[in-house]
Amino acid sequence: MTIKHLTVQQAHQQQSAGAAYLDVRSIPEFQQGHPEGAFNIPLLHMDPGSGQMRPNPEFIDVVRRTFAPETNLVVGCKMGGRSAQACELLAGAGYSNVSNVLGGYGGAPQQGHIGWSQAGLPIETAADPAREYETLRKKAPGDR
Repeated sequence: MTIKHLTVQQAHQQQSAGAAYLDVRSIPEFQQGHPEGAFNIPLLHMDPGSGQMRPNPEFIDVVRRTFAPETNLVVGCKMGGRSAQACELLAGAGYSNVSNVLGGYGGAPQQGHIGWSQAGLPIETAADPAREYETLRKKAPGDR
């Protein structure tokens, strides 16, 4: 399956049309600000001991508990790298409608992509707890 790539404006249009925005940045990054209405399921977690990012072993399980495989998912991170990796994992797990957000939340100027925050698109710093990772993680399997 080919992963689609969207600009932040296209991602916002998709979200306005009913797509779910999946922010795969770490919890602290998400808490500092994110696209309005985004769900946070980190691809990587910051290891408090080493300060290094490490894979989130529950990523696919939590996505499965949160979104049906046919859900239109717009996947973003800070610049577009982690979200591209997440899209590949999701496609491999049976998700058929995933799109990577080029430039993510913070922008990727070296690749010529502006980020969600630079584009002046709607952002929020306080998420609905129902869209935060700890809440999504605690959902029972099959409980979407």
